[in-house]
Amino acid sequence: MRDAPDNGPREVWRTEVSRVRLVTMLCWGNASFGQLGLGGIDEEIVLEPRSCDFFRGRKVCDVGCGHKHSAFLLDDGTVYTCGCNDLGQLGHDKSRKKPEQVTALDAQNIVAVSCGEAHTLALNDKGQAFAWGLASDGQLGLPCAEECMRVPRNIKSLSEVQVAQVACGYRHSHALSKGGTIFSWGQNKYGQLGLGNDCKCIFSPQAIQSLQGIPFMQIAAGGAHSFALTMSGAVFGWGRNNFGQLGLNDNTDRYCPVLLKSLRSQRVVYVCCGEDHTAALTKEGGVFTFGAGGYGQLGHNTTNHEINPRKVFELMGNVVTQIACGRQHTLAFVASTGKINSFGLGGNGQLGTRSMCNRKSPAPVKGNWVPHNGPCPSDTDAGQSCCVTRIYAGGDQSFAHFSVPENHTPPDDFRVPDPSREIYTLNAEVIERWLGHAHGRLPQEIVNEIDVLFSSSSCLNGSFLSGSHPDHYDTGSRTSGVDMSTARLLFHKLLQPEYPQVTQQVAASLEKNLIPKLPCSPPDVEALRLYLTLPECPLFNNPNTFVTLAIPFGKAVINLRETPLKVLGQAHVFRAIKRSD
Repeated sequence: MRDAPDNGPREVWRTEVSRVRLVTMLCWGNASFGQLGLGGIDEEIVLEPRSCDFFRGRKVCDVGCGHKHSAFLLDDGTVYTCGCNDLGQLGHDKSRKKPEQVTALDAQNIVAVSCGEAHTLALNDKGQAFAWGLASDGQLGLPCAEECMRVPRNIKSLSEVQVAQVACGYRHSHALSKGGTIFSWGQNKYGQLGLGNDCKCIFSPQAIQSLQGIPFMQIAAGGAHSFALTMSGAVFGWGRNNFGQLGLNDNTDRYCPVLLKSLRSQRVVYVCCGEDHTAALTKEGGVFTFGAGGYGQLGHNTTNHEINPRKVFELMGNVVTQIACGRQHTLAFVASTGKINSFGLGGNGQLGTRSMCNRKSPAPVKGNWVPHNGPCPSDTDAGQSCCVTRIYAGGDQSFAHFSVPENHTPPDDFRVPDPSREIYTLNAEVIERWLGHAHGRLPQEIVNEIDVLFSSSSCLNGSFLSGSHPDHYDTGSRTSGVDMSTARLLFHKLLQPEYPQVTQQVAASLEKNLIPKLPCSPPDVEALRLYLTLPECPLFNNPNTFVTLAIPFGKAVINLRETPLKVLGQAHVFRAIKRSD
């Protein structure tokens, strides 16, 4: 299809943005089910970014894109949905063509949403998860006798944990708890739950035991494959692999998580999944893609499938700060230019190129984009320009949240972790907050936080990571990734005689929950860090806790198998060398 002339849709979009100065959301792609939220428009396909009147003057904090529906989270904690509702995935029975509020969540302050093929998850500020939509494969995590659940319900089987993130695959779901545990439920036909191959469907959230102790920072789910990313850039994948979407140099499905060794040295900071392809963003702003490439969704200027992660060379020279995967297309945002690039399937307009052609390599999304920190346009152009703050994709639809130049907001940077979505870790700010409430009786909220953190090997392994010198991205047998001086300092700052309640709670959690559960064969080198840091804790040198803490911990070290013991031995040697230097 030829590009539209300047007096076509492009001018309409310019006029809309100029007239509606507070419009903050653009959308493009498949609109046939109302999933773009544009109301009762005639077109079934929107070929380039178009403003969505509903979001005029509203701030969108998160967007979930399902196969034929979309969910929008506003900054006041309310959720709106639109699109196909055949299986209750909207959570309401109102209009499908424009966003309508999910009133069943009125009492909740929602902080995140995610959409599967035909189900939706929402997470509130208390760490509680809610689910609705198709339930046939257990993807809601609810005891449901019906094919679908049309009203959001709390996943009560997760009530004992505080959830930090949720992620939907087509017919499976994941949750990452504040304590660092990854839970899975739903369809397991291809191993996408990471729980082995005993069951084809699991209707209640189950912990992935094989990943216990690893400090994760992100979970992601595709059509029938899943990923978990550690704080130091290690990538674990499992599930369907028929196109190589796990990046493991083969096409064999995996029923348990497997480390992608080829990405360990690349400093990956974010992973997203399409139906059968995967994209990874690095700390330096590079993009790797792998899996199905039949529509060009890998961006390598071919339609080949890739069974190994391969860098998108046509994006080199640009620092990519955001990526998003749709069903068979990919978006990449470059903050320095303010532009969005897209590649892959274009038949439903999801590339935003004003064409229905597929793109095998990155092509610019049409729009008057300006960078956040660039020169402001002249007054005559101000209403025509947009500063992107966040991109979203899923199904065959794409979205971009933006601000106008005169009141622009800095764009999100996926290379910078969001503290609100992370697992608990021990740091100076946390300790200051705890001790600030420790003069009287400890509030239950603080007691719970201390208990979760010091009961979790994942949380302790994610603490004290090298900050000013982020060598934790190079964690291996010779590099622990932790700053031992910081560990020593923070332990002594936390455990002071003036705060006996804090000390007692830390000791109780270590004794009853952490040490008895330490495995003899930790799943990764990142799960070994606590064996280096815990001895720096004053409690392990205290005669009063020698029998209850030091001796059991020593037994746990002795019981480690040969390989982890060897790694720990090397780590101690290199620490000694560094100290002597």
